[in-house]
Amino acid sequence: MQALTNRSKVVSKKKMTFWEWIYLPAIVKGMSITLKHFFRKKATISYPEQQREFSQVYRGHHVLKRDEEGRERCTACGLCAVACPAEAITMIAAERKPGEEHLYREEKYAEVYEINMLRCIFCGDCEEACPKEAIFLTDRIVESEYERSPFVYGKNRLVEPLDPAKRIDISKRQTESVLKFKQNKRFAHNK
Repeated sequence: MQALTNRSKVVSKKKMTFWEWIYLPAIVKGMSITLKHFFRKKATISYPEQQREFSQVYRGHHVLKRDEEGRERCTACGLCAVACPAEAITMIAAERKPGEEHLYREEKYAEVYEINMLRCIFCGDCEEACPKEAIFLTDRIVESEYERSPFVYGKNRLVEPLDPAKRIDISKRQTESVLKFKQNKRFAHNK
């Protein structure tokens, strides 16, 4: 019977030399590699005491931004939820009542805004889709928990504080998103 392909290989039973038979050179070579790594600088860091420097494009904890007057920017348009490939964002819109002009920027606002951090893949599509520049991914790490329920972040964990001194600086990410928007607009216009 002939083989279907020409990939067959003839295997030869080659006799081992004495040094190959006692495995001593292989053991010595492996130990030399181990000893070489033993005297190198450690690659690990002690995390709580030391923190590694993150890349400037690192995407971490989400934040819902406020404007200069302390009002929430989010208008509950739902574009971030639609753009999210993991379907991690849910929101319920509500109408602003008279007297709440100092709290919300527009007539419509997100009464409930939740992000399931266990589903989120930190892709950044939500911040690119937002027309009001309301949501951004920061350089902060999402804290670990033992239960699943704390990973559903509501507005209490997402909206930045009223105090301007405690707000999160996202100016680098903001300028990047504006540049991407302008490039996409130019690209769509040239088509």
